[in-house]
Amino acid sequence: MLTRLRTGMFLAFTTLAPMVAMAVEGEHGGDVQGPIATTKQGVATAITALVVFALVFAILAVKVWPAITAGLDERADKIKAEIEAAENARKQAKDALAQYEANLAQARTEAAKLIEQTKAQQSQLAAELRAKSEIELSAMRERAVKEIQQAKQAAVAELYSDATNLATMVAGKILKREINPQDQQRLVEESLGQLQGLRN
Repeated sequence: MLTRLRTGMFLAFTTLAPMVAMAVEGEHGGDVQGPIATTKQGVATAITALVVFALVFAILAVKVWPAITAGLDERADKIKAEIEAAENARKQAKDALAQYEANLAQARTEAAKLIEQTKAQQSQLAAELRAKSEIELSAMRERAVKEIQQAKQAAVAELYSDATNLATMVAGKILKREINPQDQQRLVEESLGQLQGLRN
């Protein structure tokens, strides 16, 4: 922007200065005799150039320079606002990242707690199942032992009953007749056979 202003001022000065000088010379009657100007003409040209420069500078200072300054200030404010917005966005992103990391750490902690609780519950359930199965096995063993003892007692009672019946039968046969050793051997064998038949 400043370069354009300087260029405009230079062009205006170089264009207007000769024109003003020519106008001044025309008013003085065009006393130029040769290619080199006189001292009077040089002073007039210098004063004219200074007046033109002062006029151009005044116009530029009043009209152009405030617009350029306003544009530069507006651009500086815009850049400052963009920098502040970028800084705020960076801060928000940093805060969001910190919040995300905190939430992630909390979620990991909660997940670890849940895993530990689940493991503890599984261990407790396994212990309860083992205790329950051991109680059931103990009850089944006790029932089986009782049933075996009852069956054994029933078998012994049945054996005693069969032996008593057999002894009664043998005694009855003995009482009915007298026996010799051969009959006695035969009766014992028959009794054993009957006893075996009763047990089967």
